[in-house]
Amino acid sequence: MPVRQALGAGLPLAGTGCAIAVPMLSRIAIARGGMPFDEASLTEDYELGLTIAMLGGRGLFLNVRERGGDQPVGVHAYFPATLDAAVRQKARWMVGIALAGWDRTGWAARGRATDHWMRMRDRRTILAIPVLAAAYVALVGWGITEAAHWLTASHRPDVSPAMRLLLMCNSALLAWRIAMRAHFVGSRCGWKEGARSIPRAIIANLVALLAARRAIFRYLSMLRGAELRWDKTAHHFPELAPDSPGGVVP
Repeated sequence: MPVRQALGAGLPLAGTGCAIAVPMLSRIAIARGGMPFDEASLTEDYELGLTIAMLGGRGLFLNVRERGGDQPVGVHAYFPATLDAAVRQKARWMVGIALAGWDRTGWAARGRATDHWMRMRDRRTILAIPVLAAAYVALVGWGITEAAHWLTASHRPDVSPAMRLLLMCNSALLAWRIAMRAHFVGSRCGWKEGARSIPRAIIANLVALLAARRAIFRYLSMLRGAELRWDKTAHHFPELAPDSPGGVVP
């Protein structure tokens, strides 16, 4: 979000932690025949942010801390804790942003290169999921071949210098991404959660693969005229600490 803001691109809203100026909300309502919120959208908060940008409004990502404390001002909520609920949540985002959302919002106005780039990035799931699946298949295949070479004491084919360089660059980028993931999670939730975020990346990839399958079938059924089905997220919030209005129980 800070990068989008710095580039001047439209900021998607987060439904559980956003505010919209009343005059802008009135403009959206007028443009939609008196209805500011579109019931046909699976990701209304995301689309609202893009609509505000198209109407000339400005979105701001605020990262401030509470007065007299070090906690960030924002909404604390847990992501769905079960695999089924997490897959349904992720699939709704995929359909609402990368598939049906593409049909609804299209691309940005001519000349808005940063908005074009960010919308393309939001929809990268279409390409990212097949690549992710192929990567895991390749990882399993690599493990099997390495075991076979070890058991049979056979010689492993040499890797070309170009392939070795590509693997080194890819490994460096992966390490950087994991380090950033652990750093930012740890800065908000403590070093233990930061360390747990590393193996959770594998779980997140599993959820993404399962959600992609669900999203594709849901989108195809929508194209055939099936009724819109909105998988509502059941939010679970941390309990407030008894001695601190802004704190939460770990």
